[in-house]
Amino acid sequence: MLLLIILISFIATLVRSTFGFGESMVAVPLFLWILPAKVAVPLSALLSVAVALIIILQDHKQVYFYSAKWLVLYAALGIPIGLLLLIYGSENLIVCGLGLFLIGYAVYSLRYKNTFYLPEDHKWLLFLCGFLSGIFGGAYSINGPALVIYGNLRRWPAKSFRATLQAYFLPASLLGILGFWWKGLVDLELIRYFGYALIGGVPAVFIGRYFNGRLKDDSFFKYVYIGLVAIGLLLLLRGMR
Repeated sequence: MLLLIILISFIATLVRSTFGFGESMVAVPLFLWILPAKVAVPLSALLSVAVALIIILQDHKQVYFYSAKWLVLYAALGIPIGLLLLIYGSENLIVCGLGLFLIGYAVYSLRYKNTFYLPEDHKWLLFLCGFLSGIFGGAYSINGPALVIYGNLRRWPAKSFRATLQAYFLPASLLGILGFWWKGLVDLELIRYFGYALIGGVPAVFIGRYFNGRLKDDSFFKYVYIGLVAIGLLLLLRGMR
């Protein structure tokens, strides 16, 4: 089992370090095959904090801190609504709707080469994307897609895209860990598993950074769109279960 934790952490972190997002969509489902949910989800959050911290230390000059700051603040406004959706909403309907939207957006962008972009930060789109990331993060731990769409609209270079998303994920994941600690889910067993996760995750951060640096911006966004399609399909499968 410990070898599987190392392997899963390596694969998930490689995806996250290369593209800036997608780790939890890989790590959590795979961790759930070998660990109970009360361990798998906090373990993924701990790994997320470690990965984000290393990437920010590596490439802090690439971070658009102004964008990240407002995305985090607006996300905080959306989290309570996400919790209400979690309690009272129809998960299947909402998750399927998000999945269809992501697939449609990505396929349109791939097929017709989305030419609309933002030459500078846009206050209302910052609010919309941050707010939606908070809603879906609070409800279903799906923070990434709305942030990815904003980064795409801003045409952030691959290195800045990767680094700026970490400036969002770091405080968001820290808040999540505080919640897990408050619920008593952070214990010695979790810390032990986290140590093994780092064995796989830390090398993957540096390998992913190398791959990210080799990607040209046009190619990078093609892979991002493909990643959004994959996430959309996973959400559809989740919603139809």
